[in-house]
Amino acid sequence: MRQGYLSQYFEGIAAKRLSAVEAHPERSHQHEFNGIQAIQAVLGPCTPRQQIPARFLYMSDAAEDPVVEAAPITWYDARENHPTRSECRLYFPSTAVSELAQEGDVLVLGKLQNGEVLSLIAAAGSTAEQQVRWLFDLPELSEGTLSVKPAEEIDEIPLRYAAKLILEEIGIEEEETEQASLETMLSKFGAAFPTTREFSAFAREAVSGVDALDNPDTTLVAWMEKEDALFRTLERHLVMEHIQTGFTDVDEFMKLSLTVQNRRKSRAGHALENHFEQILIQNGLRYSRGQETENRSKPDFIFPSIDDYRNPTFSTADLTMLGAKTTCKDRWRQVLAEANRIEDKHLLTFQPGISINQTDEMQANHLSLVIPAPLHDTYIPTQQAWLLNVADFLNLVKQRERTH
Repeated sequence: MRQGYLSQYFEGIAAKRLSAVEAHPERSHQHEFNGIQAIQAVLGPCTPRQQIPARFLYMSDAAEDPVVEAAPITWYDARENHPTRSECRLYFPSTAVSELAQEGDVLVLGKLQNGEVLSLIAAAGSTAEQQVRWLFDLPELSEGTLSVKPAEEIDEIPLRYAAKLILEEIGIEEEETEQASLETMLSKFGAAFPTTREFSAFAREAVSGVDALDNPDTTLVAWMEKEDALFRTLERHLVMEHIQTGFTDVDEFMKLSLTVQNRRKSRAGHALENHFEQILIQNGLRYSRGQETENRSKPDFIFPSIDDYRNPTFSTADLTMLGAKTTCKDRWRQVLAEANRIEDKHLLTFQPGISINQTDEMQANHLSLVIPAPLHDTYIPTQQAWLLNVADFLNLVKQRERTH
């Protein structure tokens, strides 16, 4: 196990594309995978019979969050009493996840370092499939073929920023924190969360060796990564104090959990806008942030200004709009309804590996994706051919600005 590599979380993984029988076990009256000796490289020997705690997830483009359920799996030798023969089988219970599984979906079984098994099913052709195949460096999966990556191969896959984003999607949070900065944050902000602008500025000051002029893409990623680590450090400290005081009932616990989740999502979105705004400032570009257009819509950024947008004599060819969403899922369509004067819109996002079906639909709706350069390789080559990075987008805005 190496820090900074996938082996920090996984001992090994096995992946396959589900057959009709596996996706719909009622057809064979069984809930198990047969003849999978190779999976011993991940789960270890199937004797003696063992029950392993497992977490099941189903991910698709149709849902904002994955369907999650916990239940044990049974890993055993169906011929354990035979003197010479062995037949490993993996039995799994019916869950809300297995009910959603379809033929052609991708199953990833991962043995976590804590001994738990992660059973992740990604809908065929979805963003989740593209993400997990990139995360685990999986080949093209055909039905009936099992792709196994034991510990020594998992130990060679680095945890880049895109990988951390995908891990968070499947419920695995980064363990590292900025503990050395905790006292500084408590001294500066007290035992409370500062405003998003204050915290973003604090995070930028903590990053060195980046240049928003020469390399805005890596700069934006570095600022976002630093703010996320600092925020989670402060959050862990403040929330732990609340947890230690205890809860009066389940409702109070659920309320805290929901507050934590909503705060994280909201702050991530504001952080992206704050850091991108700073890049615009350092590049000397004119812009308006969060100003109202038609139907009370408020695009995240309008270039060169909201006054120019509202001026009917200003050329629409020189207007640009940009939405900013850390993860877009199916919410990218919201951007289409903003800034009616501008037909060709742009969306800045940190969402890795959006499915080809979704990006084709984006192109058909005149929406261009702006993806920081370090995340481009989570997309397939045909997608990369039309993606913009941050530097590309800034050059586009600069070019249009020069005409006035």
